[in-house]
Amino acid sequence: MSRETLKAPFKGVIATVPTAFDNQYRVDYGRMADATEHWVQAGLVNGRTALKVGASMGEGQQLREEEWVRLLDTVVQAAKGRVPVLGAIHHKDTLRTIEDARRAADLGVAGLQVSPPIFNQPNQEDMLRYFGAVSDAIEIGVMTYNTHWLEGGAIYPDTFRRMADFERIAAIKWSPPKGVAYEEIFDLVHTFNILDNSGRAVLCHRLGGHGYLIDGIDAYPPYYLNLWDLMEAGRYDEAQSEWDRVVEPLKEFHSRVVANSGGDGKTEKAMSEIMGFSMGPPRPPSIPLDDEEMTELRRLMIDWEWPVAQSAIVAARPTRP
Repeated sequence: MSRETLKAPFKGVIATVPTAFDNQYRVDYGRMADATEHWVQAGLVNGRTALKVGASMGEGQQLREEEWVRLLDTVVQAAKGRVPVLGAIHHKDTLRTIEDARRAADLGVAGLQVSPPIFNQPNQEDMLRYFGAVSDAIEIGVMTYNTHWLEGGAIYPDTFRRMADFERIAAIKWSPPKGVAYEEIFDLVHTFNILDNSGRAVLCHRLGGHGYLIDGIDAYPPYYLNLWDLMEAGRYDEAQSEWDRVVEPLKEFHSRVVANSGGDGKTEKAMSEIMGFSMGPPRPPSIPLDDEEMTELRRLMIDWEWPVAQSAIVAARPTRP
């Protein structure tokens, strides 16, 4: 399979979706199937997006191995080929990453997000050995996740340039490490799909990038798809104005609530609940947003003119463990 074919799922608005849990923190696979149908009906379909499952926002690090496998299978089966499904592999060594990648491919995922093996304390040569071995071992495309804010997680532009011959490395989830200019990676736009992960989606598109990753898309897909349409039409000032109106306040809100209790997925789940489609609580030790935080978030979403659910937004939640 050519790299151009492998790159196809890594384009547009990549939807990092939450993992549904019940009130005993068990994965709710039926709810995940229903959610997948809900997302597809809301416009998350082939050619515009992909569903990224079991990523950090989806509490992938908190999942048991068997849960991760069944979760991917559930979403792939529910998607029925109408939207690409991407899996996520977090910070594992080469052997386990290859094992997981092959499992995911067997389930029918269209590609993978793969994080650096940070617990091996890798240098840049280790990064090349790691991603080179993964590329050689699988048949689906990989998006490398540049987690430079974690010790051992930075991948530098020169290292990516040396990955040009790794046939299954299809995309870069780009946020520049300290001391690296944002623009420095864009000489590789014809080699890899480059997707923004640093809040500069409009600039990424201007420079020839291929998409972006952002919080909240599962809660209200039409808003984020419209942002992408504005960029694709070259209406960059409008896109940036919308980004500043919605995304920046959401980032500020999320930064405050995770200071009270961590967890990438908690704001995402709260937004879905406010829109009338609950995905359950985050897994401990993270705790859900409290009533005051939910009220503030709901007010923000009303200000954005999102069609929030009219029913009560503070559902019964599990006792904090």
